[in-house]
Amino acid sequence: MTSPGLAGEKKNDGLKSPNPVPVVLGTAAYLLGWSPGAPSNYGELLAPKPVPGFEALRGKWVLVIFDAAACDAYCEKKLYFMRQVRRAQGKDMDRVERLWVLTDGGKPRPQIMPGIEGTRFAGISTEGFPGRPADHIYLVDPLGNLMLRFPRDPDPSKMIKDLQRLLKYSRAG
Repeated sequence: MTSPGLAGEKKNDGLKSPNPVPVVLGTAAYLLGWSPGAPSNYGELLAPKPVPGFEALRGKWVLVIFDAAACDAYCEKKLYFMRQVRRAQGKDMDRVERLWVLTDGGKPRPQIMPGIEGTRFAGISTEGFPGRPADHIYLVDPLGNLMLRFPRDPDPSKMIKDLQRLLKYSRAG
């Protein structure tokens, strides 16, 4: 048995000397302007804010486009992308709705109706949707907050990844 305080023993008073490596590396990263990398999302994240007119779709993720009922080629392309992005979600596709906001109060051409089956229609205001709404596909979360805007002429495979990530980590919707 040893008694405390014998010669040759190191006394541990509970204090440890700090490791300087993290401090040095952190300072070097700051001074050299290093950043952790590009954001992993493709769509532009927007500050979440409630948008009016989505009460009936609460509990679902909603892909939204704004276009006239006449629906030109670009409009048809956005509708196609929304359908494919939703279908690509597999078992989670029921968590996603598609909404076409008719900006002119008209009715869509009968010729395009079979290709957009399941898409909902509305005549809500563009208020709260940044940019030129007809140029983008937007994403509204299950709580009715606008949260993401995809660029004009989006890459559907990147849209799919964004939505898959959101559905994976979200408990809502």
